[in-house]
Amino acid sequence: MKRILLSAFLGIAIISGLLSCKSGEEKNETAPAESASDKTATGPVEGDWLIYHLSAEPATLNPITATDAYEGIITGGNVYETLVKRDNATLELKPLLAESWTISDDKLTYTFKIREGIKWQDGVPFTADDIVYSYKTIMDPKVDAPQLRSYYQEIKDVEAIDEHTVKFTYARPYFLALEFCGGIPIVPRHIFEKGDFNTNPAGRAPVGTGPFRFVKWTTGREIVLEKNPDYWGEKPHINKIVFRIITDPSVALQVLKREELDVASLTPIQWEMQTGSPDFEKNFDKFSYYTPNYSYIGWNSARPFFSDKRVRRAMTHLVNRELILNKIMFDLGAVVTNPFYINSPEYDKDIKPIPYDPARAKSLLEEAGWTDHDGDGIRDKDGVKFAFEFLIPGGSETGEKIATILKEELDKMGIKMDIRKTEWAVFTTRLNERKFDAVTLAWSMGVESDPYQIWSSTQAESGSNFVGFKNAEADRLIEQARQEFDRQKRIELYRKFSEIVNDQQPYTFLFCRKATVAVAKRFENVTVYPLGVDPIEWYVPQELHRYAE
Repeated sequence: MKRILLSAFLGIAIISGLLSCKSGEEKNETAPAESASDKTATGPVEGDWLIYHLSAEPATLNPITATDAYEGIITGGNVYETLVKRDNATLELKPLLAESWTISDDKLTYTFKIREGIKWQDGVPFTADDIVYSYKTIMDPKVDAPQLRSYYQEIKDVEAIDEHTVKFTYARPYFLALEFCGGIPIVPRHIFEKGDFNTNPAGRAPVGTGPFRFVKWTTGREIVLEKNPDYWGEKPHINKIVFRIITDPSVALQVLKREELDVASLTPIQWEMQTGSPDFEKNFDKFSYYTPNYSYIGWNSARPFFSDKRVRRAMTHLVNRELILNKIMFDLGAVVTNPFYINSPEYDKDIKPIPYDPARAKSLLEEAGWTDHDGDGIRDKDGVKFAFEFLIPGGSETGEKIATILKEELDKMGIKMDIRKTEWAVFTTRLNERKFDAVTLAWSMGVESDPYQIWSSTQAESGSNFVGFKNAEADRLIEQARQEFDRQKRIELYRKFSEIVNDQQPYTFLFCRKATVAVAKRFENVTVYPLGVDPIEWYVPQELHRYAE
């Protein structure tokens, strides 16, 4: 699946929607039932709600125009569904809306047979025309979906053979074709074909085919889903999911401790220092696990400061990652050096981290011509002061600490850095418009990665290559790898690509962070899979039900 944008240090596997925290006056709609300590195993039963912490409010719930992870957390697999999905345990692709598929010998044609009898949640039948419409919409340059188009540009045609059969034809083979054809976001044609797609009201009130249906979105407060009584497949046990939006992690922890949240990501200090009390352990389980992700600092190469790789390498020399990992993140992660999941064979462990070395950073800056010509204490070049803005999303507590440490280092180096925090929607807008100097973020990845979305020069003007990385040899390697079906040969190409990225340092790669999550003890069947937890499987024993209609 596509790479998804995350706030760098919050909610990796359990990510959040925002709900403006309503303080202690916020009340439950029903009184609490028995405490978690009274839990008894009664087996799967229906009922109760899941109150889920979101640390940021999504800009939209339209899966085609969304660029961050928050939309996917809310609608992905809950409201909207795809033709195939990954098995939680084996990670193999398995049928969902499609009951089967065939692949031609030349790997250019993928034909899916759609299950019969599926309806959109407004009662309109789901057909192959919805898939064709969704594809054509993604490829429409007027639609705000450049991050998706990069994965579908090799498709020559998508055809509805009949109401329940759809065929994708590629111009060239692509090693992730089945994953992306099968995972294409599908929206209802009869709703979205009316008016401007980018601003269609369904972006705030989605209608899908999934096990939950949209109820309401109260801006700054919560997004609510309820069980879809007409769902075509196996229905979930939980009746309602409330995504509560709280941007301040300290406030979120307070609300969690009051048991007004059931699931929340924990910051490293919360995990290590603030959730070990007997009361907390009585009511919550904590889970820590790796999922495919990495965080980074991105340097906008369109800015005069960061157009020179010597400056970008100097910046990396000034980030003491081992210290940050140990003192701020309590070793809940690992330092990374290249853009693949650290526990995948594509990741090149031979590339060692560029060390923290202020002396080397100073030398590189002076080689690049950034010295203090006028004696005011700030380096300059060609009349431009080395003064820039470091953009971080609001609520990123760890990101703010890292920014503060970096600022101190840069002050000593004669570089002025201002830290700018913005709410998530503003943050992503500035990224998309390239209106930033430097930024810290994270990428969440699929099981296998294609670096095209983030690193191809074709994505530098509009797309996910926010930092404007352009390198002809890297482009060639990326393109060659996309058509290489032999994984070992693909890995060899990616090793060469990673060496280029390491040399150029468009990012200062930071960490693969462990997901650190708290889940209310009343939930049963909470399993940690290779890609995280799956709340749709959870249930609450009858005697521990907390909420009712």
